[in-house]
Amino acid sequence: MTPYDSSLSHLAIARDVLLTPFGLDERNLSKVLGSMFTHRVDYADLYFQFTRSEGWSLEEGIVKTGNFSIDQGVGVRAISGDKTAFAYSDEISEKALFDAAKATRTIATQGNGKIKVASSLQGAMGRDLYLREDPLHSLDANQKVLLLERIEKIARAKDPRIVQVMAGLAGEYDVVLVARSDGLLAADIRPLVRISITVIAEQNGRRETGSSGGGGRYDYSYFSDALLEQYADEAVKSALVNLESRPAPAGPMTVVLGSGWPGVLLHEAIGHGLEGDFNRKGSSTFSGRIGQRVAAKGVTVVDDGTMQHRRGSLNIDDEGNPTQCSTLIEDGILKGYMQDTMNARLMKMDITGNARRESFAHLPMPRMTNTYMLAGDKDPEEILASVKSGLYAVNFGGGQVDITNGKFVFSASEAYMIENGKVTYPVKGATLIGNGPEVLNHVSMIGNDLRLDSGIGVCGKEGQSLPVGVGQPSLRIEGLTVGGTA
Repeated sequence: MTPYDSSLSHLAIARDVLLTPFGLDERNLSKVLGSMFTHRVDYADLYFQFTRSEGWSLEEGIVKTGNFSIDQGVGVRAISGDKTAFAYSDEISEKALFDAAKATRTIATQGNGKIKVASSLQGAMGRDLYLREDPLHSLDANQKVLLLERIEKIARAKDPRIVQVMAGLAGEYDVVLVARSDGLLAADIRPLVRISITVIAEQNGRRETGSSGGGGRYDYSYFSDALLEQYADEAVKSALVNLESRPAPAGPMTVVLGSGWPGVLLHEAIGHGLEGDFNRKGSSTFSGRIGQRVAAKGVTVVDDGTMQHRRGSLNIDDEGNPTQCSTLIEDGILKGYMQDTMNARLMKMDITGNARRESFAHLPMPRMTNTYMLAGDKDPEEILASVKSGLYAVNFGGGQVDITNGKFVFSASEAYMIENGKVTYPVKGATLIGNGPEVLNHVSMIGNDLRLDSGIGVCGKEGQSLPVGVGQPSLRIEGLTVGGTA
């Protein structure tokens, strides 16, 4: 496919990619939507998508894998009451659209029959938060390999104890077009790039790993030498610190969370519980609690899909609604949930632009974009100095959360003990165990150092994976249970 002129509007590019080559235009889409409303349907939409993606990996100084794929198709959805019918096709044609539309009529008896389909489709403007160019064209194949070789060379030069380096490069170019039964027609052009690095350090027979990386809605020129140095520094430092680590102690203790990526704990332990579908069904621990105190004073949490170039940002959500910055918790009080169209309608709440889907072959649902806690007024050094004995968790690996009760388990990939207000020795095997809403109420100090992650987040929900952003300032939390190995 030829790169398109970036001066064209999102809609113009999407038409050229997703409609014109298949002999389709807005009139065809209106006919398909109209055919669904010959039955008792409340709402319907068509979601067209073209995705070009690639991935490269380097290990032991050579490219071990490389892949390239193109995927395209359309998802057709109808909603009647609280029931959804969905069909999709990887063929884009008028016949495929009508066949998929016919399949959605299985729920037609549920609708109230009072809503009518719009007579025509009108283009809607979204935001303009990132480039429209295809990032895969920003470097040729040799330059992509050289980029990976460069970060490997930088990492190996940091310390002689680095015995292995693995690096990966990934890029994606996504074109989406949404046509809705209320007459809205909206499009988005979504670039996404990411680089990752993992190193293995060895000393006296002991081996430890460290990882880093970043990216966002840029092209590959984003990865400057300065950024490559930063990623290599972070990965090497983490591995070398873990070489000196001791077994982590266990028990309740004061925990200081670092800024930035530790916000993944906030994302998992609190964020998912604030998504509209869980609250409509009453399965979230936050259900029915709007207006109530759910966190300590000073705790303000937002979900913001409008940040320039951020990994979790979108010009429109996957229902065509402009993304927003939504305040979820303000000064400890629950203010609202993240909503898509259906859950907002059924809960009689405002749409927040949080409908997201992995691809045209998946249903949209309320999902996070960039979720973070706002900064407080404490200097991070003051927070550490206030702790007589505790744990300083700087970075996290994996974690799990139960939405129904908020309980979580997270493993710290880089952590240190705090003794008499000083950060002392590193520890390994520290696991944070707690309940999301309870933890929010035990936040006693909030740093002035809000930082977002470097652009590496991937969120899973009901089998769908999506790019997201997380962030937070440094936090002091009282009485958090630490599972250790000592």
